[in-house]
Amino acid sequence: MDKSNGYEQIAQIFITGRGQAINGIGKSSVRKWVQTLPAKSVVLDLGCGTGIPVAMVLIDAGMTVYGIDASPSMVKAFQHNFPNNPVACEAVEDSLFFDRKFDAIIAWGLMFLLPAEVQETVIQKAANALQTGGKFLFTATGKRNEWKDAMTERHSISLGPVKYKELLAASGLSLIEEFEDEAKNHYFDAVKI
Repeated sequence: MDKSNGYEQIAQIFITGRGQAINGIGKSSVRKWVQTLPAKSVVLDLGCGTGIPVAMVLIDAGMTVYGIDASPSMVKAFQHNFPNNPVACEAVEDSLFFDRKFDAIIAWGLMFLLPAEVQETVIQKAANALQTGGKFLFTATGKRNEWKDAMTERHSISLGPVKYKELLAASGLSLIEEFEDEAKNHYFDAVKI
C-alpha cells in the first residue's frame, strides 16, 4: 500500500513545479495564520512535501517546524531545503512525532487525500499532540465531496464541515473559523480547549 497517496510516483513532477513555488497558493493564508501563533512556536507540518511554501512561511516567521511526509523524495527535498528542521518519512497516521507536544499543527492539502477513517485518526492524534490553546489548521473542501485528485488521480474525500466540526469537538478542539484563500481552498482553523 502506498502511504504517500500517489505522491512518490509524481514526486519529481511536483518537486520541479509546485514544490518550488515560493509564492505558491496558500502562502498568504498561512502567513496570516502564523501571526496568530505565539512567537517561536513549535509547529508540526503534516504532509510537508518540499516545505515550500508552507514550512518556509513558518520558518521565516521564527517557528520551529517538524515535517512529516510519506514520500521519500519529498522528505529528501524538505531536508535539502531546510536542513536544520526535523522531518520524518512516514505516513501521518503512523508518525511518532505525535508523541511530542506542539503549539500548532498544519495539514495543507493533505486531509482529503486520506481515507475517512484515517482523517478521523489524524484529527484525534493532532488534538492529543497539541498544547492547550494550540492551533490546528487544515484544508478540505467546504462541502462533503468525493473526486479524483488532480495530481495523483487517486480517490479524495472531504468529509464536509458538519462532520469535521463533529470530529474536532469530539477530539477536544473548537472550530475558530472557516475561510477560503485566493484559489478557493477551504480552511478549518481550530484550537485545543
